[in-house]
Amino acid sequence: MSKAVFYHAGCPVCVSAERDLLNLSTENQVEIVHLGEETSKVEEAEKAGVKSVPALVTSNGNVLHINFGASIEDLK
Repeated sequence: MSKAVFYHAGCPVCVSAERDLLNLSTENQVEIVHLGEETSKVEEAEKAGVKSVPALVTSNGNVLHINFGASIEDLK
């Protein structure tokens, strides 16, 4: 099974969601991508269907937008 990917921008909303998510899973189940630091992955996130962060892309490709920290457009 492939990993889920959690995209975030490092804002307080995102960091809080990351902590909560990691408490529910293990790091080997979820890849964490900080789009503020890994700007080359913004396009990847968009192609996966991410419209805002924080967002979790599940291993089967569903996108779960969690709260609202920033629009993907703001990260370009």
